[in-house]
Amino acid sequence: MFYGAMKLSIGGSLKLAFRPWVEGLENVPAEGPAILASNHLSFSDSFFLPAVLDRKITFIAKQEYFTSPGVKGKLTAAFFKGVGQLPVDRSGARGAGEAAIKSGIEVLERGELFGIYPEGTRSPDGRLYRGKPGGLARVALATGAPVIPVAMIDTEKIQPPGKVVPKLMRPGIRIGKPLDFSRYHGMDNDRFILRSVTDEVMYEIMKLSGQEYVDIYATAAKRQIAEEAKRKAEEEKAAKSAGLDATEK
Repeated sequence: MFYGAMKLSIGGSLKLAFRPWVEGLENVPAEGPAILASNHLSFSDSFFLPAVLDRKITFIAKQEYFTSPGVKGKLTAAFFKGVGQLPVDRSGARGAGEAAIKSGIEVLERGELFGIYPEGTRSPDGRLYRGKPGGLARVALATGAPVIPVAMIDTEKIQPPGKVVPKLMRPGIRIGKPLDFSRYHGMDNDRFILRSVTDEVMYEIMKLSGQEYVDIYATAAKRQIAEEAKRKAEEEKAAKSAGLDATEK
């Protein structure tokens, strides 16, 4: 009931303000379990997708959103629970992965929709990055649920990093046809199969989104970008210092 109320208030407001366009909504089954695997451009992806679906979709979110102290922390926790987010402890990489897989399986066993971002984190530059095989593929093969590729379009332009006030524009959502991986049933511990399943899903997302594909993980790309920014800052600082030294002479 709380989810319905949150969907009506938040989802209704988002649809009214941003008027997202949707293609392929008929590919989401009216009932039964399914995995919606999406690219990840913005924090708002987890709100726009549920807003356009008639059914409840559950994503996983970092545990900190649910455990912050004080009134603000309680309100934040209530909000994330209300919009269908499940807390996952990310303190240990392996533990976090296992917790995410367990949560996904439980959602699907209830006959519900499970949402997942195969890239593992938001794209740092709008391109599509290599999918992580552990979560998506293992959940799909363990449950036999169909995987529905989803492409979020232009959501990163609504509220870029550092911007407080969102830009009013129409984002898009393209939903592809369900992918059946039942041929790999019982092979969820085969890393080559997991890689194959993940790559097939990412290829479908790429076709739907039109994004440039980069065959590295988004987490690695973020590190590279941070290191490059640090290097440039150090070079500028050195150049400025050299300029001051020359002036003093």
